[in-house]
Amino acid sequence: MAAGTRVLTAHVPEGLADKVDALATRIERSRGWIMKQALAAWVDQEEERHKLTLEALADVDAGRLIDHQSILAWADSLSTDKSLPPPSL
Repeated sequence: MAAGTRVLTAHVPEGLADKVDALATRIERSRGWIMKQALAAWVDQEEERHKLTLEALADVDAGRLIDHQSILAWADSLSTDKSLPPPSL
């Protein structure tokens, strides 16, 4: 069974709308198809960003951290003849 649809309306700058129209013409797809693809990709990206943020916060809460000074020392060593190994937990 196909999922229902809803119409969402957004005002976008004319330049962006022109780019969407040009892309639609170039790839022979509708403006709506392009907008659905773009919105789906953005939502997926934001969901992944949220998931990674929650994972990072869980690491902080669990004490799985590398101190800032260790990172700086490692980064500074990369431009020397004797670079340090990457810091680890």
